[in-house]
Amino acid sequence: MSQHASRSPSSTLGDFLAAGVVAEDVPSLFPLLSARPLLAAFVALFRGGDDEVLIRLSVLKGIGTRAESPFWSPRELEEQFVWLDPVKLDTVLKRLREHELLIWDGEQRLYHLAPTGRMALAAIDLMLQFAAEEDAELGFLASQVAAGGAVGRLSADTLRHLLARLAELEAQFAAAVASGSEFRLVAAQARLQSVWKWMEKGTAILAGLSEEGFDDATWRLAQEIGSRQSRIMRMTSVFQRELAAIARQRVHLSQGGLSSSDVAAWLKGLALEQVAALADGGLRIVPEPVFALQDVMLDIAEAELVDRQHPDRRRSSLPPPAAVATTRELPVEPPPELAALLQALLHLDSPIPVADVVVGGSFRSASYRLSLLPFLGEDKAPSDLAPLAALPVQLLWSAEAAAGELAAVNRAEVAAITPGCIAPLPDLPRNLPG
Repeated sequence: MSQHASRSPSSTLGDFLAAGVVAEDVPSLFPLLSARPLLAAFVALFRGGDDEVLIRLSVLKGIGTRAESPFWSPRELEEQFVWLDPVKLDTVLKRLREHELLIWDGEQRLYHLAPTGRMALAAIDLMLQFAAEEDAELGFLASQVAAGGAVGRLSADTLRHLLARLAELEAQFAAAVASGSEFRLVAAQARLQSVWKWMEKGTAILAGLSEEGFDDATWRLAQEIGSRQSRIMRMTSVFQRELAAIARQRVHLSQGGLSSSDVAAWLKGLALEQVAALADGGLRIVPEPVFALQDVMLDIAEAELVDRQHPDRRRSSLPPPAAVATTRELPVEPPPELAALLQALLHLDSPIPVADVVVGGSFRSASYRLSLLPFLGEDKAPSDLAPLAALPVQLLWSAEAAAGELAAVNRAEVAAITPGCIAPLPDLPRNLPG
């Protein structure tokens, strides 16, 4: 039997479904069946080998570039695609016509793009715009949300995709914090910086959406996206706090400013062969017999060598330790926000709202100052925060804060903040730190 004779016939849609299931009753299949003409255009574009697909897209994109005069004569197409073999060009044009991506006007003898072809080309061009962007998926989804909100046809599926991508980012950032690795935290911080602009644009887009034309489920998705973006943007202060804690534990080598983190970063930049060459001669492999207990073998060897064979051994003591210079830990320069917060609260004689103390500069600075407020009056605060903890002031949250309400701010990149105040401690001596 030949190869062509043994080939099975192409499967139909019913062959994929379980017994008794109608394709139109499947929620995920029904909208695809309704859009079959449009999907057929994409099938025609992308069926075949990679080279064929590239040529079809290039021809379709070339025809769509002339906006002022969208009609093409056969002669103009030959001149436009002079780099393409004439026979191959005829084959591509025929395929585009057969699948209603390109229209041939027999009366005027002119080509022009069909509505389906122009829609497909616009969708592909939008994806290509974000191909070179970092975290292109988030930017592409944000543009879809913006376009849908502008025309009042916001898709719930697009919001679900955006929410899923934000959930993945939040999980990656949380894993970096849980790992306690300086390198993973630095990488996560850089990743947050790269997606920051898309989240800011997404927040602005969601804030400007109109209620008209959107159902309750769509609005719930939009609210969840806003909440998820807020949590991710607050990770800036978390990264700063974790990196500051790691910096306090960093071991400094000699007095040249070299630290263990610098050595680890240098080793991380080496190739595997270079690391193996560094370890050559410094490591030894000792066979471990699994049939004997090592501690028992050591006890027997010590008794044989020391007690029996050398009973009259001489005992000697170790020489005194040599005088070596001790290396003190290099001081860590506190962030400027900490010094500004200390100065603002140092001579506090009346209650002041939390917003007036925290907000200023940028959202990152406000987040960092807000993360320092719980250390007020803390007995076990870190050494670099001891002056802040010793201030004779207290943090008081309002009743609205307990109910989860926020007070409007609308300045310095902060829209709202938990209401509260910082007040001097009552009836206590004011021993201000120097």
